[in-house]
Amino acid sequence: MVPEGDSLVAAYCLQLGDDALIYAQRLGEWISRAPQIEEDMALGNIGLDLLGQARALLTRSGELDGTGRGEDDLAYFRDEREFRCVHLVQQPRGDFAFEMARMVWFAAYQRELYAALTGSSDPVLAAIAAKAVKEVDYHRDHAEQWVLRLGDGTQESHERMQAALEVVLPYLAELFDDDAVSSAAAEAGIGVLPSSLHDAVVARVAALVERATLTLPDDSRWRSRGGRRGVHDQCMGYLLAEMQHIARSHPGATW
Repeated sequence: MVPEGDSLVAAYCLQLGDDALIYAQRLGEWISRAPQIEEDMALGNIGLDLLGQARALLTRSGELDGTGRGEDDLAYFRDEREFRCVHLVQQPRGDFAFEMARMVWFAAYQRELYAALTGSSDPVLAAIAAKAVKEVDYHRDHAEQWVLRLGDGTQESHERMQAALEVVLPYLAELFDDDAVSSAAAEAGIGVLPSSLHDAVVARVAALVERATLTLPDDSRWRSRGGRRGVHDQCMGYLLAEMQHIARSHPGATW
């Protein structure tokens, strides 16, 4: 059953917050592993932006879902099937080209999403979006600069960037699926229909890929599904085990 009223706002904020939280966790894995120290800092800062978005969205969800849970409860004390993130953000860290391919798509999607959400009928969600849209502008620009540099660089960097675009392809359609919660939120004026973002996002990335002398893949033999319903890849369990270990080992502790 699709929630209504405050419960609908809570469910919608939860899935957007989960996207940001899980991708922030993945980006944190790049600290000390990026190709240069400046990139360690850049990816760390992008991860912190996403963590800030997650905190605000999960807090809003906890305020309205009737359970009284806070951001830490939602981040650290839910099991895998309770998370509502898309598969793209949970995928294990690959090479740097893969990360830039993932980021350029996800940031382009978030940019259109948050721009639309500034008009949300929920004033808190609209305020979160107004702040976040400025942050994801930077994320998108950062990833685009690297896609251009790698795509139009050496033969090896070109080949690895092209391969990365193909690796992320199966996870992209899920970003634009009109799941039940998003559809209800859009109808209520709270949220955005994911499919309405598709054309602008694809046009932006396609133009970038052409400038980078790359080819945008247009076919995949399979595609991810089910993230918004709590159906995840095996990698999600390992990610949560690492992310939640300290909080679950010391329940009730504060820091």
